[in-house]
Amino acid sequence: MEVLVTGGTGRLGQELVPQLRDAGHQVRSMSRRGAGPGGVRGDLATGRDLAHAVAGAEVVVHAASDPRGNPWEVDVAGTRRLVEAVDRSRPPHLVLVSIVGVDRVPLSYYRAKYAAEQVLLASGLPVTLVRITQFHGFVDELLATARRGPLLPVPMGWRAQPVDVADAAAHLVEVVAAAPSGGVVELGGPEEHSVADLARAWAAVRAPGARVIATPVPGRLGAALREGAAVPARGARGRRTWAEHLHG
Repeated sequence: MEVLVTGGTGRLGQELVPQLRDAGHQVRSMSRRGAGPGGVRGDLATGRDLAHAVAGAEVVVHAASDPRGNPWEVDVAGTRRLVEAVDRSRPPHLVLVSIVGVDRVPLSYYRAKYAAEQVLLASGLPVTLVRITQFHGFVDELLATARRGPLLPVPMGWRAQPVDVADAAAHLVEVVAAAPSGGVVELGGPEEHSVADLARAWAAVRAPGARVIATPVPGRLGAALREGAAVPARGARGRRTWAEHLHG
């Protein structure tokens, strides 16, 4: 099929685009500059060139996001612009890459992702919302950033189920080939862990001698993540474990 990937140059997109091509799809990767093989220009923040980028696509995998900038402009308003650019006479299957817990975790970025989901659900277009847990590489980076010399402070009691980015891409290839679900599907890693256990395994490989210190985090955010808001309740599971990522 003809597949357009927004955010094709991101962490997930770099895995997804080649996997889609290996599966036999014709893939275009959208970015503001349209660089690289199969690149097309399209700007979610302004709407520029979106209609041209979307034209002819049978599936649009919407993986673009702006967690460090203004997600309300790019993720929410950008998703609305993407919907408006679609040819309603031949609507594509819109696959949104979202995050497990966007409806439960009280973070501004998660609220923006949840609002983007609602834009698609209200559009009347054929959609599938794919909520994915945190990628192994992202957790790796967070722990490296959190380390303070010989100490590695982490939140006490938080639960997580990180997934390998290649497994996430493989799952999206399956979603692209399937009929639209019209709602939410979830993907998590093969194992649930406490964040403290993730950190201990990380320290053993990345920072031998570092001491993991689990500290309570008060408030609604801490309560939500202790109660498993970031852990999938159902759906598919990846295969590569956290230990395999660390030793890979």
